[in-house]
Amino acid sequence: MAACTLPLSACQANAELQPFTNDGCSAFPDGTLSQRTLWLQCCTAHDRAYWQGATYAEREAADNALRDCVDAVGEPEIVVLMLAGVRVGGTPYLPTRFRWGYGWPWPRGYRALTDIERQQVENLSAGTGQH
Repeated sequence: MAACTLPLSACQANAELQPFTNDGCSAFPDGTLSQRTLWLQCCTAHDRAYWQGATYAEREAADNALRDCVDAVGEPEIVVLMLAGVRVGGTPYLPTRFRWGYGWPWPRGYRALTDIERQQVENLSAGTGQH
């Protein structure tokens, strides 16, 4: 990683978004023993939001969408455990592979995407059929 001697915000202004990666439900099962991928699609959508990151409000919206999705597949009890892990483990302030904004160089924190950053998200999402 190249060192940056400018203020952190100036270094990150030229940051490059890495291609989307997904590890399913991270350190959580992707489904039940009988339906092994029952809520995997929920986690994939959630990972896409976490990959691009942005504001704290957008993180809350992504977590709420995860909750609603897992609840919709008929597993409301699972949501409590899943969200506890997501809220603690997904902080953007730790250099984890599943943090909020993990597609960007760490540390990014919470901040709105610039027009250039949104374009990077769109460009990298175009090949996957996801937006």
